Amino acid sequence: MRNPYDVLGVNKGASAAEIKSAFRKLAKKHHPDANKNDPKAAARFSEVNAANEIIGDEEKRKQFDRGEIDAEGKPRFQGFPGGGAGGPGGFSRSSRDGFETFTFRTGGAGPQGGHGGGAFDDILSSMFGGAARARGGGAETFEYEPGPSAMPDLDLNASLGITLEDAVHGAEKRVRLPTGKELNVKIPAGITSGQTIRLRGQGQEIAGHRPGDALITVTIAQHPLFKVDGNDLRAELPVTLYEAVLGAKVRVPTLDGAVELSIPKNTSSGRTFRLRGKGMPVKGKDPGDLFVTVRIALPDGNDADLEALMQRWRETKPYNPRSGM
Repeated sequence: MRNPYDVLGVNKGASAAEIKSAFRKLAKKHHPDANKNDPKAAARFSEVNAANEIIGDEEKRKQFDRGEIDAEGKPRFQGFPGGGAGGPGGFSRSSRDGFETFTFRTGGAGPQGGHGGGAFDDILSSMFGGAARARGGGAETFEYEPGPSAMPDLDLNASLGITLEDAVHGAEKRVRLPTGKELNVKIPAGITSGQTIRLRGQGQEIAGHRPGDALITVTIAQHPLFKVDGNDLRAELPVTLYEAVLGAKVRVPTLDGAVELSIPKNTSSGRTFRLRGKGMPVKGKDPGDLFVTVRIALPDGNDADLEALMQRWRETKPYNPRSGM
């Protein structure tokens, strides 16, 4: 993979905000959904996401700048101070069957007539957190199988936007991974924004390693009527002036269908009513509530009769709702 700074088109001294802005611009430009007739869009989109995974993460960016990881996020082997490939104390490496093989030229037998293999075994084991073993020959060759700390990160991260109805009732959605691969994802009822769904074995694959997982972070889109407040929902209910003054029964939308709400006489704008159990579902508990706030809506345009009524009201029955302020 290319240098992530080059992929996102930013310099090495770019701020986190500049990197985030560049990533968003390129991700929108190369998103496969916006380039359905371009077969190479998915590859460019994946490269942009991979670059952001490195320099968009503060810790990984520092590791990359120090040369500890490469452009794909894999750890670099730094070698030993003063060592060099091909000379005394130097090394070369190759990879086969999921093992890394390092050949060290020790420059001859040690004080005990051996090659010092045990010492190098200890060094490699401590460095790589895995099992190291020596093979004889003109040079000491050590093979190790990386332990947990040296395992590459093969997980893939993606985001998925869903509706509030999907979150409440559950759904099945299709998501596109940074690699361009598409998967069906089952959304459990009651999921909240920011939760992550793990799809095991659907991440990246490298020979000799267990496949990574796909981590799907769910975001609930803003609803045109309801606002999520923890396990509760909040909504505003417009009513007419005469409904507020005379009282009425009005239909109120909920996520389970409309219900009837009784508005008492002389209801002021801003009064809130609670509809129990009409909020978000909670696993193992009672669902949240729906809080409905009344807003008095006047008719559009000028109404001469209404204005005349209000003028008579102002003259004969004045009152000040702000007297306590």
